[in-house]
Amino acid sequence: MATRRREYDEDDVRVRPGKSSRPRTRTRPRHADAVDGFVIAVDRGRYTCVLAGADADDTVTAMRARELGRKSVVVGDRVGLVGDTSGAAGALARIVRIAERRSVLRRTAEDDATTAEGRLERVVVANADQLVIVSALADPPPRTGFIDRCLVAAYDAGIEPLLCLTKADLAGPEQVLGYYTELELPYVLVRPDSDLDALRALLAGRVSVMVGHSGVGKSTLVNRLVPEAARAVGVVSAIGRGRHTSTSAVALRLPPAPGVDGDPGWIIDTPGVRSFGLAHVSAESLLHGFADLVEATVDCPPNCPHTADAPDCALDAWVAAGKADPRRLASYRRLLSSRSGEGDPRGEADQRNPGDPLAGS
Repeated sequence: MATRRREYDEDDVRVRPGKSSRPRTRTRPRHADAVDGFVIAVDRGRYTCVLAGADADDTVTAMRARELGRKSVVVGDRVGLVGDTSGAAGALARIVRIAERRSVLRRTAEDDATTAEGRLERVVVANADQLVIVSALADPPPRTGFIDRCLVAAYDAGIEPLLCLTKADLAGPEQVLGYYTELELPYVLVRPDSDLDALRALLAGRVSVMVGHSGVGKSTLVNRLVPEAARAVGVVSAIGRGRHTSTSAVALRLPPAPGVDGDPGWIIDTPGVRSFGLAHVSAESLLHGFADLVEATVDCPPNCPHTADAPDCALDAWVAAGKADPRRLASYRRLLSSRSGEGDPRGEADQRNPGDPLAGS
């Protein structure tokens, strides 16, 4: 007996309901009521902010809104805040917007981008106008290699550098200034008993980030500029190394100078560092920190790597003609070598060239 084929219709079709019947949208709240703020400190997911036009002591604690995704918030960021912005104890606002950054100062733990440390890029601060490179003239001795790295990072970020030489009562600045004579690098000398009027004038109206090796007197300098900051101060060991005393970056409002009108500016104190990795800077951009060598590269062959074994590299002839300090060329080539993994940036702080008391990073 033939089997009759069953006919199916739409009543036999079972449709599994979706998880949600609401259509998804990428539209985000505009937060038209958000107020402008300036991030002055970051601590374990909590951000201390100062509202625009408010006193630096009137702070607001905020958290980052989920809608920001993976966007990082760092000291110096200009942000939009919603929620409880009263600053009262226990109050918590939300950061819902990050303004476009005028500048970003970055560093890596190492120079070589092929290593995990070299690929890990850290944003030090945002929206800085000036990089104050603090270096002691003695105890510990100056390290021009480290200063060179900071100059490269500053020029790459579009930030103006300022060299601040501390402990000028222990040694003269002639060797360091002679090393940078071709750059016309602005500088200021600081002694324990000197006033800081010259430095305050250079900081006024600007956001300045201060970097330096541990033990160079950076925290002491910050406490003199902002007495209520009370930054921890350490001592230098017998081998000329300082102890890390600043543990996190923090922006501090400079007090108004007597008899001077206008914005006194902000300084951002950063933790002392032993190295300033430049894996995020291209090999071509390294020359930004060596303006005294740039003109010589015009005579180099196309795609010249500028290394010591590069044929027909014009840098050697430029230095031989007395147009640049040979130590500057050596420093530039050390950076090139460390980018290729041939050098160890962690050990450069202890390396010195024969006859050069300033070499080292």
